Amino acid sequence: MDNYQEIRILPNPEFQEPMLMAALFAKLHLALAARKNGDVGISFPEYGKTLGGVLRLHGCQAVLEALDATHWYAGFKDYCALTAVVSVPTVIGWRTVNRVQVKSSAERLMRRSVRKGWLTEEEAEQRLAQMHTQSTNLPFLQLKSLSTEQHFRLFICHGELQTSQVLGGFSSYGLSASTTIPWF
Repeated sequence: MDNYQEIRILPNPEFQEPMLMAALFAKLHLALAARKNGDVGISFPEYGKTLGGVLRLHGCQAVLEALDATHWYAGFKDYCALTAVVSVPTVIGWRTVNRVQVKSSAERLMRRSVRKGWLTEEEAEQRLAQMHTQSTNLPFLQLKSLSTEQHFRLFICHGELQTSQVLGGFSSYGLSASTTIPWF
């Protein structure tokens, strides 16, 4: 994790920043899934109430340059600015960037369980009385599943700063609950 590359969404009068970031991220996900290596992590340096307009890729120089050489971002040259792959400056800490899955609708989950035959309607009603709907204020990307064609929110959480690096792999989203990326 000694190198990084930043991709900044450019202001656009036709498309909102979150929409462009979601589309860019969907293309990155496809490129990372095709690689099947788990050797590229991501972060959002402007993370706050929203993810912001900058996506940062983390990895070793050879890996990031190989990913860049695939031109996975084709079609986005007018909407974003890419930096070269550069060395990480002085690190102030390490942090995880992971996905948080929220079970947002207890009713929907119970209807699905009945439809799939996992529960009877009576069992579902009993469980529904005990369940609480979860919610979150975490920033998210609105994505579309290629397999089911359904839209979903990918909630992103930046973990607390840590004093040491934790090595490991990343998902095809570039996320991990345990592997850290350098923060600077």
